[in-house]
Amino acid sequence: MATLYLENVPDELYAKLQQLAAAQNRSIDAQVLTLLESALHTQTQPLQDNKPNQHVLEILAEINRRREARPFDPNLPDSTTLLREDRDR
Repeated sequence: MATLYLENVPDELYAKLQQLAAAQNRSIDAQVLTLLESALHTQTQPLQDNKPNQHVLEILAEINRRREARPFDPNLPDSTTLLREDRDR
């Protein structure tokens, strides 16, 4: 595992880091690692969102298959009409 040394940390920033670590019952080292992981995950997340999710593509394909399996039947009543009749009862 790599070691990271950081110099010239402003006193105000270090004090805020200490407060945050204490509030979350973490050491300063653990808090810094958590913040770095969070910041790097946030920065890399939009890159992953640009590529379509395979799961979403599968869902869309399933919707299209179902639509084709049940073609429109003009003899069936309109769902809007059925809802309106049911509400009028």
